[in-house]
Amino acid sequence: MTVLYDYWRSSAAYRLRIALAHLGESYDSVAVDLLAGEQRGADNLARNPQGLVPTLDIDGQLLTQSLAILEYLDETRAAGFLPKDPVGRARVRALAYAIAMEIHAVCNLRVARFAGEASGAAISTEAWMQHFIAQGLAAVDQMLDHPATGPLCHGDRISLADICLVPQIYNARRWGVDLGPYPRIRAVLEVLEGMPAVQAAHPDRWKP
Repeated sequence: MTVLYDYWRSSAAYRLRIALAHLGESYDSVAVDLLAGEQRGADNLARNPQGLVPTLDIDGQLLTQSLAILEYLDETRAAGFLPKDPVGRARVRALAYAIAMEIHAVCNLRVARFAGEASGAAISTEAWMQHFIAQGLAAVDQMLDHPATGPLCHGDRISLADICLVPQIYNARRWGVDLGPYPRIRAVLEVLEGMPAVQAAHPDRWKP
């Protein structure tokens, strides 16, 4: 049985919930409470030496890092998360990385909290999140001004980029970021949020 070690508000875990639902892959969800510090416990560290979520136990393997797992699912389940042509794959990866490695990396809660503490509370968590999320989304919106953009980030098939975009927009809304300046993102999101797999993965369905 496939097992996802999950936290309901984790963007990275949210990505995998979307992917698994899209594939119709059955799995058990085991919560790792980040607020309680369970990610630093011995059990989670044995699965995931970085002390993070998600970890996916699948096909007899323990896999970590959401983008690596998504590519594994793409390769083993013919998911179509990456286009077949090299240029298309490069574009989808660029969009996904712009979100997962640029926005998400600095807008992790532990990073924002450290910034607040190191600044003597001169920088609030909310201000940090709003600044970097807005800056990152502006770039992604420009990247979507491209002939390969369709109803979704790349054509009309859900891709690695779309799977990364949905959780990032959830976080943008959570921190009060105005999405008005990003018309291309909003158009793609309207399509994505109508998909049953995206709806099934929403944090509100998974919160304790």
